[in-house]
Amino acid sequence: MESLIFDTHAHYDDEAFNEDRDDLLNSLLKKNVGRIINAGVDIESSKASQELAQKYDFMYFAAGFHPENLSDVPKDYKDKIAQFLKHPKCVAVGEIGLDYHYEDNAPREIQKEIFESQVALSKELDCPIIVHDRDSHADVMEILKKYKPKGVLHCFSGSVEMAAEVLKLGMYIGIGGAVTFKNAKKILNVTKSLPLESILLETDAPYMSPVPYRGKRCDSSMILYTAQKIAELKNTDVNSVLKKTYENSNMCFKING
Repeated sequence: MESLIFDTHAHYDDEAFNEDRDDLLNSLLKKNVGRIINAGVDIESSKASQELAQKYDFMYFAAGFHPENLSDVPKDYKDKIAQFLKHPKCVAVGEIGLDYHYEDNAPREIQKEIFESQVALSKELDCPIIVHDRDSHADVMEILKKYKPKGVLHCFSGSVEMAAEVLKLGMYIGIGGAVTFKNAKKILNVTKSLPLESILLETDAPYMSPVPYRGKRCDSSMILYTAQKIAELKNTDVNSVLKKTYENSNMCFKING
């Protein structure tokens, strides 16, 4: 029997899905997609993610403030995240983290303060985090080492050495479509170095489509191409990759069955 796909990171509330969201999501069950986590980036998207999780049995969600969405964070943002986490299908604080790539993002000190407080909240409430890390490896690792939370580094872009540090913390590494890109030497080396027990699969849909769909809208069924590439790198079969990463995902996000 073919193993199911668990997409641990998608954004189906994105406007890219406005025209056919329900048709697409209903079609995914026929394409071997078993579970999806929709990641919030602020209050509005966390609410939209919750609504999707309530509508579809196979969907779960995460709530949090992304580093690109800090311009209008309410003072009681931690209380608001805690409220989302009371929902039975809210499985993580996320998407949270640091992004030093864009000049117009919030100042680094503000990013660090809000990221750290969300990590502290996850520890307090004993739930995992979904971490965004773009051009900010040292500061992300400093905060993760301080708190030692559970969770995943989404869309991992660090080195083999950094990946080893992440695994020492007991966290998972999210691998998406980038592993299929021709110029992706760094993530190829990282993936080769990782035990399958530490990998989660993800899309970041509608972004980061794997080859042969690069540049087109991504959806969870395309994880199959990511899994095929990982199977090739790990000298195993696709079914084994899908099965193990499905188990890993359930374990990371404390989902039964």
